Amino acid sequence: MLQVPFIRENKDLVIARLAKRNIDATKIINDVISFDEDRKRIQAQLDNTLAESNAISKEIGILYKSGEAQKANLLKKKTSQLKDRSKQLNDDLNNKTTQLTELLYKIPNVPNASVPSGNTDEDNEEVFREGDIPVLHEAALPHWELAKKYDIIDFELGNKITGAGFPVYKGKGARLQRALIAYFLDKNTAAGYTEYQLPHLVNEASGFGTGQLPDKEGQMYHVTEDNLYLIPTAEVPGTNIFRDTLLNESDLPIGITGYTPCFRREAGSYGAHVRGLNRLHQFDKVEILRVEHPSKSYKALDGMVNHVKTILQELKLPYRILRLCGGDLGFTAALTYDFEVFSTAQDRWLEISSISNFETFQANRLKLRFKNSEGKNELAHTLNGSALALPRVLAGILENCQTKEGIVIPEVLQQYTGFSVIN
Repeated sequence: MLQVPFIRENKDLVIARLAKRNIDATKIINDVISFDEDRKRIQAQLDNTLAESNAISKEIGILYKSGEAQKANLLKKKTSQLKDRSKQLNDDLNNKTTQLTELLYKIPNVPNASVPSGNTDEDNEEVFREGDIPVLHEAALPHWELAKKYDIIDFELGNKITGAGFPVYKGKGARLQRALIAYFLDKNTAAGYTEYQLPHLVNEASGFGTGQLPDKEGQMYHVTEDNLYLIPTAEVPGTNIFRDTLLNESDLPIGITGYTPCFRREAGSYGAHVRGLNRLHQFDKVEILRVEHPSKSYKALDGMVNHVKTILQELKLPYRILRLCGGDLGFTAALTYDFEVFSTAQDRWLEISSISNFETFQANRLKLRFKNSEGKNELAHTLNGSALALPRVLAGILENCQTKEGIVIPEVLQQYTGFSVIN
């Protein structure tokens, strides 16, 4: 959530940057400033009324002590009127504050200056590419056919048990899933991230804290009786560890990692681009999160990008990095880099990771602050990224590493799988 002082002091910049998201924010920004002026005016009236009431109360006490009860009783009528006025002003203040907060919840984060303008993913900017795209044999198959051929993932069984988008991993497929999770966690902890096991359901406050609510309410599975939400990503419970927290500057930076299943109700569509593992309602992901000093968060973002690079280099998968344009940028992000692996069998790029800097946007919602060197409370910066999401990494391995004899497991994973080939 944007801070009102920032909006007020940088009105033209905020409107111009939000235009990168293809949003004309002029009216809502003006409304925020107007609502805040109303709030301040009501607050000043309330403060003056309370001050007047307190002063009269003291005067009443003096009058009683001096034997002037008649004057004191007249003033008591005035204090009763002031109390009624204070109650009304307090109600008005609470209503105006609620209206202002609801308005602020609707405004997405301000894109970083480096975010390119654009409407769709076709306008994203490629900033890096690495790895040779393999040349496959003529009988090469997409991963959903390979899964059936080697009996390692059963999409029809998952559909029977639950529905579309809930696959069942079997035998070496299940073992490969577990190997990837262990490998990702080991890489992350070796890089200094502390491992957490996190809840798979969160309360409403946690959803608001990281910005999934109210923006993505329809995309989350909701347990209505308990008003809990299945997590769409470990970012939600992981970042909410620090909700309502005041850190010391010496506590920064903080880095955590965790594996969770992820649940998303996002609407499906038909076609090869959503077949098999390309889009699921339940999938596994290992996440990395950081809480950073504002002056160091973009250096930390570069470090997260380089960290994911090393994982893909070890997996020997061809990949590229995109800087997302304003129209493709997530609601809470100021800057996002997407990693995509090339699927040779599908002849297309598959997104496998998003790494984002949210600056103070989440921290303001979370009330996540630190005490700076001057002893003042300051909002921290939060960052997160997938390291990595499993389905499309697995699809990339199955498709790019297939041979006539079987699927060759990347060497770095073989100590985790206990086998070197699926055949």
